[in-house]
Amino acid sequence: MPEGVIIKALSGFYYVRTEDKTVECRARGRFRLDGSSPLVGDRVEISLDAQGRGRVDRILPRKNFFVRPAVANIDILIAVASEVEPVTDPFLIDRVTSMAGYNDCEVVICINKSDAANCARLRDIYASTPYRVLETSAVTLEGIPELAECIRGRLCAFSGNSGVGKSSIINALEPGLSLKTGEVSEKLGRGRHTTRHVEIFPVAGGWCADTPGFASFDVEQMPPIPKEELQHTFPEFEPYIGKCRFDDCAHIREPDCAVREEVESGAISRSRYSSYARLYEISSHYKDWELNR
Repeated sequence: MPEGVIIKALSGFYYVRTEDKTVECRARGRFRLDGSSPLVGDRVEISLDAQGRGRVDRILPRKNFFVRPAVANIDILIAVASEVEPVTDPFLIDRVTSMAGYNDCEVVICINKSDAANCARLRDIYASTPYRVLETSAVTLEGIPELAECIRGRLCAFSGNSGVGKSSIINALEPGLSLKTGEVSEKLGRGRHTTRHVEIFPVAGGWCADTPGFASFDVEQMPPIPKEELQHTFPEFEPYIGKCRFDDCAHIREPDCAVREEVESGAISRSRYSSYARLYEISSHYKDWELNR
């Protein structure tokens, strides 16, 4: 049975890239019955009828999946930030990197527009994390070859608030795409409902998941992470987890907390810890049954 990857989903049709062609497919009815649904990025098994029409028969095991955009098997998330027009709130980056970590997805942080502003503030915040941090510019092409190497052979997605230059970076990576810039609504993530489709397209020897010209995870719609698991999505906490006085330490108000001691010493960024505390508070308002992965 042929295997392939869903590169686009639109109006009930799934476009599956196999070794030698792209096949337009419908999905088997049982997917609706069992509550599952194929996603862009899914590896699937398909079959062809006598007329050559395709059908998605089986979804192969996923590495991960995200809700908005509805996409599966992301290898690497590029979190794009800026220190000028707009200045990115680190909390937006941390919420995305935390969700990426929860879904076993590598993160690269791109501080964009390095030709127009000093990147030291954001660079210093992430110096104590294992994330790779690149200073990038679509104007001077600083950092673009290094980012291309990160993407090569992998499925990526770009995240970042409006105006940070996601489309400009993608154009620098793959000039032939000629994505329009400045198309993302100022109200991104504020209840915007559109009929846009998700698609993956070739970029820098790899693949990028999103609709051209609109490449952002909707941070406001991200489901919260269970509060007990949140600490593990901040990788710089890991060396200190289990060293607190209490085994179930939440690293919020408990005495003799090893994580908070490292924040005070400067080994862990105070900004990162602040984001953790905010995310913990958000997760605390949800019941276990509401936290669907």
